[in-house]
Amino acid sequence: MMLNIAIVGFGNVGRAAYEAVLAAQDMTVRCVVESPQLTAPEHMKDIWLTDIAQIHTYGKVDCALLCLPTRICPQVAQTLLAMGVNTVDGYDIHDSIWDVRCELDEIAKQHGARAILAAGWDPGSDSVVRALMQAIVPRGITYTNFGPGMSMGHSVAAKAIPGVANALSITLPTGAGVHRRMVYVELETGATLEQVTRELKADAYFANDDTHVTQVDDIAALQDVGHGVQMTRKGSSGATHNQLLEFSMRINNPALTGQVMAACARATAKQAPGAYTMIEVPVADLLSGTLEQHVRSLV
Repeated sequence: MMLNIAIVGFGNVGRAAYEAVLAAQDMTVRCVVESPQLTAPEHMKDIWLTDIAQIHTYGKVDCALLCLPTRICPQVAQTLLAMGVNTVDGYDIHDSIWDVRCELDEIAKQHGARAILAAGWDPGSDSVVRALMQAIVPRGITYTNFGPGMSMGHSVAAKAIPGVANALSITLPTGAGVHRRMVYVELETGATLEQVTRELKADAYFANDDTHVTQVDDIAALQDVGHGVQMTRKGSSGATHNQLLEFSMRINNPALTGQVMAACARATAKQAPGAYTMIEVPVADLLSGTLEQHVRSLV
């Protein structure tokens, strides 16, 4: 079954998702939706749209990958689900994922659509690893240490602070799941570092972390989209103590996010109407090919 995919948003993640879909044998890019302010690349002008209301212009879309700032993903997902289009997004505000899931679940079921939210690498694929770790070591503690690397969600949040012309947020792990946020900002004319720092530290993305804000002249000179994670769980299986599990990876942030979203697009076609996080989706549904192939090669 060939899936027709829409890429909504064509920033770093949107471009990576586009490449992931092009590389998949069971998907095709039906259209790309971006704001009118961004000019379409020459080779994409025939699939470029400026309004999600036009999403079926080039034929039926099975799933839309929402490569957008987190805080607008739920609203855009609701609009598309009401049109009967499945959605996948990288919503990454952990504390509100359940509430967003419930909102999208109701709309998706009303319109016979499916949504997979929080489908990046954390939350997303890391969530699946954490769930598996807890299943096999039920009692214990899991520490998730990010970085060092650029956080796309935190960088976007920093750019939205009044007075910030551009921003880069670097995550540094200090151990035991505690992180320091190093935020570098270019300021707009008239803005002060003191004002920007105060508002940024009050934002939900930064309020619970040790956050340091530094003014720079050129964000581009600091840009690096590399990132990573180290997860450790220590605890007990049954009556046996000292079970130690570890998982780590070093990644290109947008590339992995786009790939996870493309895999979840495949999974939307296999679920009943409703909204899901990645820990609710069978892992085999993320893969191309048949169930028999997966069982024979992976089990």
